[in-house]
Amino acid sequence: MRHKKHTFKIGRTGAHRTALLANQVCSLVFSKEIKTTLVKAKETKRLAEKMVTLAKKGTLHARRLAISKLRNKDAVKVLFDELAPQYTERKGGYTRIIQLGQRIGDAAEICILQWVGEIGKVEKKATSAKKVAEKVEEKKA
Repeated sequence: MRHKKHTFKIGRTGAHRTALLANQVCSLVFSKEIKTTLVKAKETKRLAEKMVTLAKKGTLHARRLAISKLRNKDAVKVLFDELAPQYTERKGGYTRIIQLGQRIGDAAEICILQWVGEIGKVEKKATSAKKVAEKVEEKKA
């Protein structure tokens, strides 16, 4: 029986898959969002959230495990120093997938994979700016 045996093959060898996922997580760490296919995004999300969980621990052992998975010391540094402190209170769900529709050439599902906190900060700033503007208008009236 194959219970709980998760596989992500999509016609690639094992080494190619691990390199692909590591590169996508590094790109996500550096650029805060990536545009990719839905299948790749779901698998990248799994690895990215595991890396954030390691980064939240902040130990040397966790850092070395992350370097062994991602193979990029700069990405691990950004992950541990900048991203992990944002998610100290959050217990999971560090990324979101926004579906965009189908690609024209091969009809593959395209989506955007992004960190949760980045958009939330922008929305909070926009709503607080609106509230301040409303208070100013009320005082004028």
